[in-house]
Amino acid sequence: MTSSTELAAAYALCEQIVGSQAKNFSYGIRLLPGPKRRALSAIYAFARRVDDIGDGDLPMDQKLAGLAETRRQAENPERFPEDPVLVALADTARRYPLDLGCFGELVDGCEMDQVGTRYQTWDELSLYCRNVAGSIGRLSLAVFNPPALHTDPKPTEELADRLGLALQLTNILRDVREDLQGGRVYLPQETLDAHGCELVLREDGTLDPQDGRLAAALRFEAARAQALYAEGLDLLPLLDWRSRGCCGALSGIYHALLGQIAADPQATFGARMSVPTSTKLAVAARALAPRPFAPRSSARAAAPAASSDGSADTRRGR
Repeated sequence: MTSSTELAAAYALCEQIVGSQAKNFSYGIRLLPGPKRRALSAIYAFARRVDDIGDGDLPMDQKLAGLAETRRQAENPERFPEDPVLVALADTARRYPLDLGCFGELVDGCEMDQVGTRYQTWDELSLYCRNVAGSIGRLSLAVFNPPALHTDPKPTEELADRLGLALQLTNILRDVREDLQGGRVYLPQETLDAHGCELVLREDGTLDPQDGRLAAALRFEAARAQALYAEGLDLLPLLDWRSRGCCGALSGIYHALLGQIAADPQATFGARMSVPTSTKLAVAARALAPRPFAPRSSARAAAPAASSDGSADTRRGR
């Protein structure tokens, strides 16, 4: 049986992982009360483990074996009392209504990365996004644990899904060059075809703009992401004040990044965007402001204003 000292140390390790590897995520979850902050840190720390295997330098067969092992660990974390991250995750699962099967979906998405899956349509890409971002969104929603999740779960989960898709698509748009350097393409081929372009790296490592056609393709997908934000942000009024602040801060940073991409897609062709600390703090402060959130129609109208804040620096929605 895990002692209280061991459990505290396990959560502290998870929070350390968040603080060192997920700056934007840490800005959002620091708005939560201690138990929820520690729970989300445990979820992130294990998700980071899955990502690190998928993004690492091991041979393919070892990566797949490692991912299979994480799937096994997530099924019953209590079987691994020697692993601090799993100790914290097991305790979180006892305290909140987590569906640990969501981690299996995350592993599914990482396995898709390993086999070089490409996406012909948005429907195909959205399945990948639901695996790698929607799964974490549903786990986070369980920690937020709004009353609507128990009285009418499907609409609440669908809003979380829309928001997760928006966040993941934002990351994809920011990381087009970096992903291509790693041999991965996430933009739907139908979007590239419709704009008469392909993803091509020039000798200096920057993306070939192809006479503005690639920028137009990114703007098209940015508009799709904006529509997803407009729907997904309807989740916020269903959450308690501090959970709303956490979710609003994270979403605000990503939404700001999306606005910057839409305004200047070519800025992503040669450098990675980042958001200044002052902007992150401003977004977090606005997320905690005691005011009602706008309905969906107003959120759509307000979206361009949010884009003036800067950009984010996370990967895969985490």
